[in-house]
Amino acid sequence: MRRSVLVRFLGLSLAVALGAVIATAVIATYSTSEQLQGEIDTNISQLEVDTRIYADLSDYASDHASWDGVDKLVHQLADETGRRVALTDADGSAIADSARMLGASPDLPSVPAATIDARNQGGGALLRAQAVAGVSVRSMAPVTKPAMTAAFPAGFGPYKSWGLTEQELRDREQLAQQAAACFRARGVTATVTSGGDLAPQLMVENGKTPDGVAVMSFTAADSVQPDECVPPGLDAPSAKAIQVNADEVRRTETCLKAAGEPYQLTRQDGLGAVMPPDREKQVSSEFVDCTTTARSEALAPYVAPAAKLYLGSKSTFNVFSTEGLLRTAATALGVLLIAAVVMIFTGRRLVRPILALTGAAQRMTNGDHAARVPVAGKDEVARLGHAFNAMAESIQQHDHQRKAMVSDVAHELRTPLANIKGYLVASEDGVVPLDRELVSSLLEETGLLEHLVADLQDLALADAGMLRMHPATRDLAEVADQVVAAHRPAAEAAGITLTAATTGVAPAVVDSARIRQALGNLVSNAIRYTPDGGRVVVGVRRSGDDYLLTVTDSGTGIAPEHLPHLFDRFYRVEHSRSRATGGSGLGLAITKHLVEAHQGTISATSRPDHGSTFTIHLPARQGSSAGGDPLRH
Repeated sequence: MRRSVLVRFLGLSLAVALGAVIATAVIATYSTSEQLQGEIDTNISQLEVDTRIYADLSDYASDHASWDGVDKLVHQLADETGRRVALTDADGSAIADSARMLGASPDLPSVPAATIDARNQGGGALLRAQAVAGVSVRSMAPVTKPAMTAAFPAGFGPYKSWGLTEQELRDREQLAQQAAACFRARGVTATVTSGGDLAPQLMVENGKTPDGVAVMSFTAADSVQPDECVPPGLDAPSAKAIQVNADEVRRTETCLKAAGEPYQLTRQDGLGAVMPPDREKQVSSEFVDCTTTARSEALAPYVAPAAKLYLGSKSTFNVFSTEGLLRTAATALGVLLIAAVVMIFTGRRLVRPILALTGAAQRMTNGDHAARVPVAGKDEVARLGHAFNAMAESIQQHDHQRKAMVSDVAHELRTPLANIKGYLVASEDGVVPLDRELVSSLLEETGLLEHLVADLQDLALADAGMLRMHPATRDLAEVADQVVAAHRPAAEAAGITLTAATTGVAPAVVDSARIRQALGNLVSNAIRYTPDGGRVVVGVRRSGDDYLLTVTDSGTGIAPEHLPHLFDRFYRVEHSRSRATGGSGLGLAITKHLVEAHQGTISATSRPDHGSTFTIHLPARQGSSAGGDPLRH
């Protein structure tokens, strides 16, 4: 957990996403397994079973004007096949359902297995009517449910023997038995099957009679071509079929006339059929719509309305079912629980250093500048911790320097003020006469106070960026000579040799007074810390685009640990600091500000007992001396 916070959040997001994917895969696998298991449990004969269920319910729809009483048939089919059978209307309202009887889930499969619509698709009895008056031809197996004919022509085929009355069924039975006997007498195998309200079926072996005459010819769309064994009455339409056919033909003609579509009317065996005028041409969509709509409307009063058929307990996992919602909710709860555990664990690791930073910041607000935070790693939070510790360290140092500065300023002011006050009190009491010597001593103490106040003022102006500069082109070599001349008396009084080392004219745009002040501070320090008989050299030389102004002494030197703090305010090198000379302790700090105001830098090098060198780097050209104030700081 010491990598980037961004990487950690990315990893966390990927972990949550992975958990969601795994959960989704579990749901999909579970639901698919259920579906596959259901399919495995279903053998090859399942299609035949479902076909039988569909056919029987289609029979019921074609033989009844409503679904009332279908519950008995639904439960019978469910008991015989072991399949859950459910019927709903177009709106999804239940008509009949065997789920409770089989102990299956009350939830319906998401997709119906089929739609039973006797008006548009024909029921089982209507389909069997296409075998033409109950006659079927068996080739390899009995033909009990041949395919339905096309939607046109209107009339004829789809319900020729539909709606037979009991008397009509008995008459057809007798005719079928007579035909079977005739075929058998000619050496052709023929049987008659009948049952319930279904038309009797004459089953005849496809073949020829012993004398080589074909029994009959048959196609799915044509009527049986009877020979002497097949009486005409066996192929006669039922009274109900004639009634429905007449209604269908009337509706079709009305629709086609309104649409301006041509047609021709054909009649056969008491039934009418509306045909396109030219069968070789493609039939228009208007013709097809009229014929199908007419048939549906003609059948509507006699058949049950359309219904959706559902088979089996469930076909697919439905997430919106009760079971699906519970399973999805449980899975989502598991994913959220895992994500919460991961987030809590990871979040605590992420929040811990932030809480530590907050606590340390509060301690610093309460004045504890020594507050720090433990840091581990190299990520963004670790870098924030390092930055906070560095800031706290800087604040602590500045606070320490501020306190030391106040103490030092008070001490520096106290000494001359005490001397002045002491001399004045003594003069007032008559102990010390107020003579020229006393006045000179008081003026010297006053000068020290003035020098300290001036240094403090310069430092305050530099800190506020208000240290005014007056740049002009000046010869730095000349400036160095002026500084040496000004400090030579003090150097001679201390027994020190002060010289200047220049290499010709060194023009630069500077504030000569401020540069003299900076060099003067360095020379004063050098004289202060150089023993009797030593040397101090002020040098000026060109180095690339810069001028180097150096002050080198042969004094006691500075230890390496003190070099980084030389330009701090009131920083003391205890073993070499001398207060007898009256220094304010601000000279080097002021010098640093003056140099930086000229876009320069200052540095120091030293070795103990081998002297020190202070070097000022100034740009050779800092801008024009005419106009403006480019060095204002």
